[in-house]
Amino acid sequence: MKPEEVSKLSLGIYPTPLERMERLEKRLETGPLYVKREDLCGMGLGGNKVRKLEYLVQEALEQGCTTLLTYGGPQTNHGRLTVAAAVRVGMKSVLILDGERPERMSGNLILDGLMGADLRFVGEVDSEGLDREAYRIRYEQKVQDLTQKVIEEYERRGEKVYVIPVGGSNERGALGYVQMIPELMKQMEEEGLESATLVCGAGSMGTFAGLWLGAAYYHAPIRVAGISINPQTDFTKESVCEYIERAGRAYEMDVDCQPEDLEIYFYTKNAPYAGLGYNVPDPDTMSYIRMMAETEAIFLDPCYTGKVFHGYVDLLQKGKISPRGAIFLHTGGVPGLWAEEHMSALQTMLGGREDSAEERLNRLLADMAREQRELTESMETMKTRGQDRTYRFKEQMGRKLMNSQIYAKLQAYGLVEKGE
Repeated sequence: MKPEEVSKLSLGIYPTPLERMERLEKRLETGPLYVKREDLCGMGLGGNKVRKLEYLVQEALEQGCTTLLTYGGPQTNHGRLTVAAAVRVGMKSVLILDGERPERMSGNLILDGLMGADLRFVGEVDSEGLDREAYRIRYEQKVQDLTQKVIEEYERRGEKVYVIPVGGSNERGALGYVQMIPELMKQMEEEGLESATLVCGAGSMGTFAGLWLGAAYYHAPIRVAGISINPQTDFTKESVCEYIERAGRAYEMDVDCQPEDLEIYFYTKNAPYAGLGYNVPDPDTMSYIRMMAETEAIFLDPCYTGKVFHGYVDLLQKGKISPRGAIFLHTGGVPGLWAEEHMSALQTMLGGREDSAEERLNRLLADMAREQRELTESMETMKTRGQDRTYRFKEQMGRKLMNSQIYAKLQAYGLVEKGE
């Protein structure tokens, strides 16, 4: 079955607008520049995941499922839109989220709760003595164990669970952006654009892969450039090619992909668009969010679109993409501006009441105290199992205090200067 023959729901409002950014053109002294407004697709405050969910939820209904389950960080936009899709079609929803349940809900978590999502948190994983790969394997096992527990719990109630991967990024989900390409080609023709460079985010890679595959399948005059939003991503051009080819085979698209064909800007010194870390407050990203707001009254988010827009502007200024027909894909995510971790950074930027050094330090110490409690509980659990390893607690606490995430947190709270 070819992409155009696959059935899907209607969840969004399409086509989404392709808008000229004339004020940004004046600021950058180049153009014409465009933005494709996926944030205006309607459902659940909008975003790129809606196109994917139209295919995925259709399959869930065809299989007789009653509950959608998916994964992500606490501020996952994909999770919010999965919950919204479940509400729209009368299904239940479960989000399995990284880390511990926060003491204060903010951003997307508030919206998830208002829509009635069942929020489950993975919790911490004992990382003592593990390298990155071993830690990843252990964490994934914990996620799988929690998933199985939730599925069994829901099945006992007579429900049937449909599991959606992170970001909706599988072969079927990619169809959402394969099928956006004809829509964009028509809009380009209306604008008199013979060719374009489409700059998009590259997170779980479903959007990038679908766009690249769609451009190749429909022989579109569109160059797709991806901006990685996570400096610690495990994706490579090789793994993205494998994903593209799997989707191509699944839906009878005769498309060949080689790693050298892909234009993905992973984090480097010369392409630092991904910032300090996944969803970690970053002054550079915030400055580009402000640029877009000041020029076009369009709002971006700190985890995804702010980083992609940073890459879009920098690539234009360096001459790496042509200014004629440079399209920025706005994939939504605005609720992230109100996430707890970003509010202090925004206060500092916008002249609100800045937290004092004492308040910032107290927040950091509170976070560390929470982590210490978790480690203490883990130690007590080991004791009850006859595994008295007090030294591990000390070693783990040292690792917690010295690892890169804590250092990034120190930077975000303004307790150390960037580069110290």
